[in-house]
Amino acid sequence: MLANWRKRWRGRRGREVREYLTAYLMIAPALTLIFTFGIFPVFFAVYVSLHRWHIRRGKYLGLGNYVKAIDSLAYVLFFFAALGLLYLAWRLLRQVWRTARENKEQPWFLALPGTAYAASGLLFLRWGVYALPAVLAIADKVRGMKRTPGVFRRLLWEALNEPPVWNAMVLFLGVFLAAVALALLSRRLVASPRRDAYLLNLAAGEFFLAAGMIVAGFTYNQLRQAIQQALETGKEPVVGVQVVLISAGLLLLLAAWFLWQSAVRHESDRVFVIRGFAALFLIVGGWVLVAELPPVIQAGDKDLWNGLVHTVYYALGTIPFQLSIALVLAYLLFQNIRGREFFRVVYFLPYVTPTVASAAVFRLLFLGHPAGLVNQFLQFFGLPPLKWLWEPRGVFQMIGESLGLHLPSWAGGPSLALVVVMIYSIWTFVGYDTVIYLAGLGNIDREINESAAIDGANGWQIFRYITLPLLSPTTYFLSIIAVIGTFKAFNHIYVMREAAALGTMDTFSLVIFDTFFTDTRYGYASAMAFILFAIILILTYINNRVQSSRVFYQ
Repeated sequence: MLANWRKRWRGRRGREVREYLTAYLMIAPALTLIFTFGIFPVFFAVYVSLHRWHIRRGKYLGLGNYVKAIDSLAYVLFFFAALGLLYLAWRLLRQVWRTARENKEQPWFLALPGTAYAASGLLFLRWGVYALPAVLAIADKVRGMKRTPGVFRRLLWEALNEPPVWNAMVLFLGVFLAAVALALLSRRLVASPRRDAYLLNLAAGEFFLAAGMIVAGFTYNQLRQAIQQALETGKEPVVGVQVVLISAGLLLLLAAWFLWQSAVRHESDRVFVIRGFAALFLIVGGWVLVAELPPVIQAGDKDLWNGLVHTVYYALGTIPFQLSIALVLAYLLFQNIRGREFFRVVYFLPYVTPTVASAAVFRLLFLGHPAGLVNQFLQFFGLPPLKWLWEPRGVFQMIGESLGLHLPSWAGGPSLALVVVMIYSIWTFVGYDTVIYLAGLGNIDREINESAAIDGANGWQIFRYITLPLLSPTTYFLSIIAVIGTFKAFNHIYVMREAAALGTMDTFSLVIFDTFFTDTRYGYASAMAFILFAIILILTYINNRVQSSRVFYQ
């Protein structure tokens, strides 16, 4: 018996097993680090966001923190999160079906170990739900005790051995080992070079399918409880109506997008016109229903809404200008001019300068006092000094007042203090964008420009019809990075903000920071952070869908 095992271990199958074990051992440290410092904090933040959390864990709130932040839109957000999970499941399972049909294979026996792997993943999350409260309760147990590593290890061991936690761990390990056994058995029954890909896609698809159904059921229960509570208190249950209207409007806009795409791809002019008008009607109907969205958001947290508005102003006031200036500078520095290496270094210096130091310098330059350096520069030309970082009024409002016009508050635009932050951001990131554009220009074949010049194209025509389209992948990359960066901006705004600006400089990230560290509302801050994550994800997806169709590759 032992000789047979040795023979198999040294044979082809044994060699494959050794290769798999070596590969898994090689990636185990990286996976451990990713899970410990990447995946686990995210799931823990989700857990925190569902509770009232002031320093210590409070009672379970469900979607209470999200509803407090964005009112009824929280239910819409989680509803579409469930749809997104179900969509991922559908994509993965459809890919398995298409691949199997193209290769005339029958990998459906792999659905059994795939289901076991998906169940083990869900059971692992279940174990975490049981283990987290037991581990967090250690903070209460050590009160009045001498806090030593030995005491913590003992309490941690006791927490992980509590009956619910231990039973959940045993169940997870049992299902996981069963999945491994079924996967090994399937290697004998499914002889295909795509076996592992089938198994991975089936397991991931079934996991996302179950997760989407769980999130959908959770959202439905939370919505039902909110409507029932409104009826019990004698209030009109507008929550359900708002959720239905907004969800229906977003679905109509999504349907209009797919209908328009199908209209563009169709060869018949008649079908194009019919589908185009149908998409237009869907867009109008969708926007009418989504018109409920701004009042719903404003009914939530005022600070969060103002932070979102300031972040939008900040993004609109920085991204177009920094990309445009960087493109012009890169095009000039790419020419054969004297001292271009020196200018490249000079333009890149602001990006590598420490953020806190440069922001502190800008804070002194744009001091609202008449003695400030920028104000002295204005007075030298006979212009009145400005409050700059101390000015809470919008720039359009200030211009209107100087012209004798009184604009409504919503048309005031970003405050002058926020404009200073925009100037700093443009000054900082233009150099980085310029370097990336220079790299993109270097990848364009010079023979294309030379051929166009021989055909009679002038410099502007070469730039407009050749250089700019071929730079679209670079522009696409920089625009995505810029959008994400503006919504995550924190350091320089935190250094430059002044109390006299009355919060008009506080972007979304600063509102989350104040909620977490100043107010110590950890659960609510975690909910706001996931709302910010959802916004960034949606904007990235929209940018990807809109700009990816305009990206040209050589």
